[in-house]
Amino acid sequence: MNVKRSTTSMAIALLALSLVSMTSIQQDAFAQTLGMSITATADKGSDTITLTGKTVSKLNDVTFTVTSPSGSNVVAIDQVSPDAEGIFAKTFKVGPTWTENGFYKIKAMQGAGANSLYTLNVFVEVADGMTKRTSETQSNLETGIFTPNTTNVSKDAGIMLDAIIVENGSTMFEVTGKTDRVSQDITLKVIAPNGNVVKVAQITPMLDGEFATKVTVGGPLWKQDGLYTVMVKQFDDPKYSASAQVDIMDGVVVPEFGTIAAMILAVAIISIIAVSAKSRLSIVPRY
Repeated sequence: MNVKRSTTSMAIALLALSLVSMTSIQQDAFAQTLGMSITATADKGSDTITLTGKTVSKLNDVTFTVTSPSGSNVVAIDQVSPDAEGIFAKTFKVGPTWTENGFYKIKAMQGAGANSLYTLNVFVEVADGMTKRTSETQSNLETGIFTPNTTNVSKDAGIMLDAIIVENGSTMFEVTGKTDRVSQDITLKVIAPNGNVVKVAQITPMLDGEFATKVTVGGPLWKQDGLYTVMVKQFDDPKYSASAQVDIMDGVVVPEFGTIAAMILAVAIISIIAVSAKSRLSIVPRY
């Protein structure tokens, strides 16, 4: 009788242990299936990196660690709390400790060490203290607003158009950008302030996705002064459409002066006036 009871007790214990183990495995699998997603974006020649993401675990903070290209220096650490929908965002500035050129690894983690729920990595290239054009996503999130059901890194998703920089009085400007679809030509359109299309062209991207073309202004189609819209497009998907503006007056391109440039110009003018005034006073004969 005792042997039977002992055997029955052992069987019950093993069954309970099996149920606990199966429940634990199912919970772990469920957590890994739902997951987290992060996206890093940066403009060309900027000092700002923006990270956005979503997670199904809304109770744990997301910790970010930024490591230098050599892996020897941690240049930034921070954490954010997801909102009620699991969405989070964080901005990093390229600082004086970012002395190396290359790809900085940004690791996003929920939980700590061996108990971490999710750990994802994205990379942003920095050269001479400025970021390269970046749009990179890593995700194992099967639901939500980010890339579904993938652990692959997707760099430079869609098409990106750089800001148009020109010299004063130029009759030409250059359009540059990057796309992740190199097999499809890019359609370029330039639209005048009155809505007329003044330029149409096809651009073939290079093997690395970079593209560039020069546009010459002037002639009867470019008579209207104002902001001309430059549009590039590959597909009907909004990710593959981008635009920028260029100011044209009297048939030549007008460079944009930012706030800092305007302030510098104002200070320079005031300084010239002050020096001129002082010079006049110094040459006035004294009696």
